[in-house]
Amino acid sequence: MTICPSCSVGKNTVTRRTFLASLAPALAAGCARTPLAPDGSNSAPGREPIVGLPCEGCEAVFQGLPAALTAAARIAPAGEPGEPMAIDGAVFDRRGRAADGVIVYAYHTNAQGLYPTDDQFRGLAAFRHGRLRGWAKTDANGRYRFETIRPAGYPGTDLPAHVHMHVIEVGRCTYYIDDIMFDDDPRLTPAKRVQLTLGRGGSGIVTPRRREDGSWLVTRDIVLGQAIPGYPE
Repeated sequence: MTICPSCSVGKNTVTRRTFLASLAPALAAGCARTPLAPDGSNSAPGREPIVGLPCEGCEAVFQGLPAALTAAARIAPAGEPGEPMAIDGAVFDRRGRAADGVIVYAYHTNAQGLYPTDDQFRGLAAFRHGRLRGWAKTDANGRYRFETIRPAGYPGTDLPAHVHMHVIEVGRCTYYIDDIMFDDDPRLTPAKRVQLTLGRGGSGIVTPRRREDGSWLVTRDIVLGQAIPGYPE
């Protein structure tokens, strides 16, 4: 099992993502339009290019991507240990119009704060994302939804619990957006809010709400291209 697939962990974790993001404007112009194949190589005709670089492991969004997608999908299988949680939201373009046909990709830890591995992806970027991952494609109203469990934070660290989020704009590009982080998480201190939020795709900080059945519901709306360096206008 992997603890942290894309960041440094421990007491001094400003997070590599924050550091790398500071380099993005310089790197995006030369690298942002390079398409990546599902195996991580740089030669796959018809595959959306990665923008908003640098983006470690971004090619994983294509590895295991189902041929057919719906607006509602499942990340954690039924019976997965942990508190059930739904993630829903709407995707908009920067004019505020609902964006249909956009693929939202998400992955997260289990109830122990670990990424349970999936051996079919061993040797690929997706292996580090674990088996709790899924894709949804927005409907005509720009809506998407995941059923899953509430993840735990990495054990032995001060990083808040989170859900990693990526977007694939079909035929255009792909990029990561700000993680979902939970407003009621004691690890999400004021300092961490500043450290870990870049505004990519809008705010990822959510307020968990209890549903009638006792499960959690969070809403993460997405603005396409917001704060993404090298985003094609």
